[in-house]
Amino acid sequence: MNKSKPENRSPLKFFLIVFGLSIPLWIIDLMIHAKRTSLLNFSIIDIITAFIPLIAGCILIYKEEGKSSVYKLFKRIFDYSRITKKIWYVPIIFLPFLMYLLIYTVIRVLGLSLPNEFHISFLSIPVLFCLFFLGGVAEESGYMGYAVEPMQERFGALAASILIGIPWAVWHYPSIIQQGHNLTWIAWATLGTVAVRVLIVWIYNNTGKSLFACILFHTLMNLGRPLFPRDGIHNPLVDYPDIHYSIIAIAAVIVIFLWGSKTLARYRYSQGSQQVN
Repeated sequence: MNKSKPENRSPLKFFLIVFGLSIPLWIIDLMIHAKRTSLLNFSIIDIITAFIPLIAGCILIYKEEGKSSVYKLFKRIFDYSRITKKIWYVPIIFLPFLMYLLIYTVIRVLGLSLPNEFHISFLSIPVLFCLFFLGGVAEESGYMGYAVEPMQERFGALAASILIGIPWAVWHYPSIIQQGHNLTWIAWATLGTVAVRVLIVWIYNNTGKSLFACILFHTLMNLGRPLFPRDGIHNPLVDYPDIHYSIIAIAAVIVIFLWGSKTLARYRYSQGSQQVN
């Protein structure tokens, strides 16, 4: 059995498998016009497709490193023990909330249309959290559990974030197009998606390379979407993608400035450079 090291993994093969397995599902989705839920705007095909990064990662790890490494990948889903600096739970948990709050505030300050009345079903939050956590596991176990390490080793943290973020954004295009969004909307979504990947890599590199930290952040970013104030007509996150995604992009730019593009883990104003664990 080939006991290759993680840095010798092939991100290219990973993305080829992800898109190779996804394309037939996208075609099926297009042919049957799979019904989407009103709250989450997901179809059953979207849900199945979400697990493809995990499947691709498991296929390659099994082939390259053996069955034991696949088990190790699944164990990393709850590797919160790697987060030795508990302060990092602050950005993991509160940064998504802060960004959504800023989006709402900017829309309000600019006098743009917002729902007059909205209701949040707090009873739905635990269910939504579990669903989005499962989705975070399905995606991050592939992108961060398999692909990120060799890409960071070769290109650095920021470039790796972008090189993962762009195909990650493109991978969402079929679902976005099915929802009826135009090219301008897709362009803003691409910017925002790449920015989210920068934030995820930043968290990963500052939490002892914790996969759980990435999954939790991904979960909370997604959880904020259905909970954002809306009514039956207006969904501000959809109506104002320029505001929505530019604020996420600004957060990513701040992170790059403060922690550096090479590692995203050396705080500019610390006494000594923080090392990637």
